[in-house]
This record gives sequence, C-alpha cells and structure tokens, in this order.
Amino acid sequence: MLNNLRKSVSGYPLGKKIRAWIKNSTPVLITLGLLVTLTFIFFFDRIVISIHSGEGGILYRRFTSGTDTDYIYPEKLHFIWPWDTMTIYQVRTQAVNHELVVLTNLGLPITLKLSTRFHPDYEMLGFLHQKVGPDYVNQIVIPQIDSVLRKKIGELTAEDIYANKEGVLNKIMWLAIEETSRNYVVVEDIIIRTIELPEVIKTAIEHKLVEEQKLATYEFMLQIEKKESERKIIEAEGIQAYQDIISKTLSDKLIKWQGVNATLELSKSTNSKVVVIGSGKEGLPIILGNQ
Repeated sequence: MLNNLRKSVSGYPLGKKIRAWIKNSTPVLITLGLLVTLTFIFFFDRIVISIHSGEGGILYRRFTSGTDTDYIYPEKLHFIWPWDTMTIYQVRTQAVNHELVVLTNLGLPITLKLSTRFHPDYEMLGFLHQKVGPDYVNQIVIPQIDSVLRKKIGELTAEDIYANKEGVLNKIMWLAIEETSRNYVVVEDIIIRTIELPEVIKTAIEHKLVEEQKLATYEFMLQIEKKESERKIIEAEGIQAYQDIISKTLSDKLIKWQGVNATLELSKSTNSKVVVIGSGKEGLPIILGNQ
C-alpha cells in the first residue's frame, strides 16, 4: 500500500489519467478553441481598437466605472473587453459651414453664411463625451453661435450689419467664440462668408453709402480750401511786414550805391556793350549788350 501511495505521489498514475483525459477530451478542446477563435474574430473590432493620428479615445466601462473621464486614450493600438465601448474623437482643427436668418431691430431678415473653425478641448474630452457626446457640433457649437448672433444682431440696423460700422460684427463674433468655448470646445474663429439682404434694402444702403462718401469728399475739399485761404492770408501778412521793414531802411544814397555796384559788375563782362550815361544830375549809366 505504501508503494502504491509513493507511485501516486510520484505522478505515474496521475500522469496517465491526465493523458487519458486529454485524449478523451480532444474533441471538446478543439470545439472550445474554435469557439474562442470565432468569438475573437467576431468581436475583433470591439476588442482591438486602433486610434490614429489626430484622434483621442474615451472608454466606457459597462460593468464598472462608466465613462472614464480621467484618461484620454492616445494614438496607438489598444485592447479592451468586448462589453466595453471606445468612442474615438477627432481632435484636429475642423471646420463646419452653416447659415442662419436673423432679424434686425426693424424686423428685416438678413441671411448670414458662416464658417466656424474649432476643435474639442483635449483635456476635457472625457467630460465632453459624458455631458454631450459625439454630436457636439450640432448640440453645442452651431446652436450656441446662432443664439449669440440672433440676440446681438437683433439690436442692430441692417445698415450697421451690412457696413460693419465700428466693427460691430467682429465684436459679436468674439462674443460668440467666448460663449461657445465654455462648453469643452475651443472655437478658433468664425468667418462671415456672405451677408445677404433683401435687394431693395441692399440698393438703398449702397446708395446712402455712396452719398455719404461724396459728402465726406466735399467736406475734405472745403477743409483744403479753408487751409489754403489761411495760408494766403499768412503769406500776404508776411509780404506786407517785409515791405514795411524794407521801406523803413531804404534811402536814396543806398539805392544809388546799389546801382553803381550793379553797373560795375556788368562792366566786367567780356561781351561787347554800349554804355549810356544816365541823364540828370543823379543819373546812373546804363550798359546795353550787343545782343
């Protein structure tokens, strides 16, 4: 009996039993292996997750903690349980075109065609998924921008909007960007592609703007004429002052002395000339050239 126990302990009867069990269970093991393989192939897309460049993943754990808001799965290959769900977000800059019709303070309809550039806040991607979801563009971005534009543009006239007076549209766009960026999304800019007004209103505004430009031109010309008039007055006053000073310093002797000097300078010329002696006691000579 002791020998049998030793043989059992040494593993000879146990090894035979294991080999026999494997031999008898081979069909079952093959079937089980096929089932596992088929299951893996069937759930391959739910088990093996590939996150590409410019993407971030958020995991939802079905039986444990729910949405994992503390970790964003980076770009690489990931393995998860098939009952969990990985949602992949595009974290690069994206653009969406949309349009809306707003009413001015006088009830005139204006159509704005916009282009909005944005990207989700990477650090807040888990909360974006938990609070809003993948359709955040239609749930947050566009509605929030439209809400701000409708409210602020409704306080303006059609002319203010069409001419963008004092940069009112720029201020409204910055306000829309600030409001939208509070909801886990970073809005980079909002571009107004076109502004469409009723044709009658558009024509009237353009005519008014042209007339305002003409009026501004006339006012500018009047300012130029006014400045020119002031310049001429100053010039005349300067000439008068100059003449007053000269008249006080001029004398007959000074004039004669200047005349003699001028005659001497002319006489030094090599050109042939005729000298006519001035008439009268105080006359000065006149030098006439041959040409």
